[in-house]
This record gives sequence, C-alpha cells and structure tokens, in this order.
Amino acid sequence: MIAYVITDECLACGTCMESCPVNAIVEGSIYSIDTERCENCGTCIDACPIGAIIEE
Repeated sequence: MIAYVITDECLACGTCMESCPVNAIVEGSIYSIDTERCENCGTCIDACPIGAIIEE
C-alpha cells in the first residue's frame, strides 16, 4: 500500500523525481507516484519545495 500522494498543488518542477532513489515518480501535468516502484522511503516528501506530497 502506498503511503504518499502528490496533490494538485504540484508545480511539476521535477525535484521529487530527481530525488527518488527507485524512479517511482511519473512525470505529467502534475506528477504521480508509481505504486509498483515506490518503497515508501519519504525522500520525495523531503524534496518537494512546496509540500505538495503528503502522507496518506
């Protein structure tokens, strides 16, 4: 089960994608998290400059 969600506030800046150690961030108009790859490490939450990634 995935613990993190990228919200609609996402600016698609790419910071989370660059920080993800398992390449689980999927690029789009707003980014999303690939549930098959995500290891729930929380790196993306720490990397997001505007707090658009939340723990669900």
